[in-house]
Amino acid sequence: MKYVVITGASSGIGYDAARYLIEHGFHVFGSVRKPADGARVQAELGEQFTPLLFDVTDGAAIETAVTQVKEKIGSSGLAGLVNNAGIAVAGPLMHLPLDDLRQQFEVNLFGLLDVTQKFLPLLGAVPNPGHAPGRIVNISSVSGRVAYPFMGPYAASKHALEALSDALRRELLLFGVDVVVIEPGSVRTPIWDKAQELDVALYSHTPYKSILEGMKRVFVNRGQTGIPVEKVSQAIYTALTAAKPKTRYVLARKLLTGWLLPRYLPDRRFDKIVAKRLGISQ
Repeated sequence: MKYVVITGASSGIGYDAARYLIEHGFHVFGSVRKPADGARVQAELGEQFTPLLFDVTDGAAIETAVTQVKEKIGSSGLAGLVNNAGIAVAGPLMHLPLDDLRQQFEVNLFGLLDVTQKFLPLLGAVPNPGHAPGRIVNISSVSGRVAYPFMGPYAASKHALEALSDALRRELLLFGVDVVVIEPGSVRTPIWDKAQELDVALYSHTPYKSILEGMKRVFVNRGQTGIPVEKVSQAIYTALTAAKPKTRYVLARKLLTGWLLPRYLPDRRFDKIVAKRLGISQ
């Protein structure tokens, strides 16, 4: 039996990854923030799913979860840790409350590293662990390489995650624990259904109000035309099981316009394309 921990397993990418890995022989420990969600997911996915009740910003709860996992797996060790839990804060940086930016990083970066640090001993990052080293899979985003207007907080957190992942991968060469990054574009999950409910009232006094209303429609469209969530689950499985996984797996919604052009066009040229599309130019 191979054991893996997935954070944010109550819905979306985390839930589907748990389903997919269980179907392929893993036992999944999935973090949820509400007991009811844990009971629901366990009922749906079966006995090969064990819920862990913690928020990634709650260090004490994470430690309790580590103890729970250790008691279950004994000396077997973890085959993987999938850092999936995250939030997306949107808004113009000129007016964004700094507390919102801090919360973005608290969840997407600081909480992620806290979880990673606490589970690393079970992944084999100790002398003579007695089992094969596990792997860390960090769910980043194409936004970790390409930053769009009004998604600055989210993109900044994912840019930081990219750097953290590179540094951690090289540091963990000492123990043979690999770090792999998954970079999805928009993924077809229920989270996008809430995009239309995005409250832009905070910015109603700014020149960005009408542009942000238009952005809500863009978000909804991207969700409806996003990549299938199972494509991300397949990439996670590959990252955990391939003999020689890539350091990164890019899953862009549109490879040309969503990945290649933003990265290789001159910055000023791409600025003009984005400005025209969103109606930002003067």
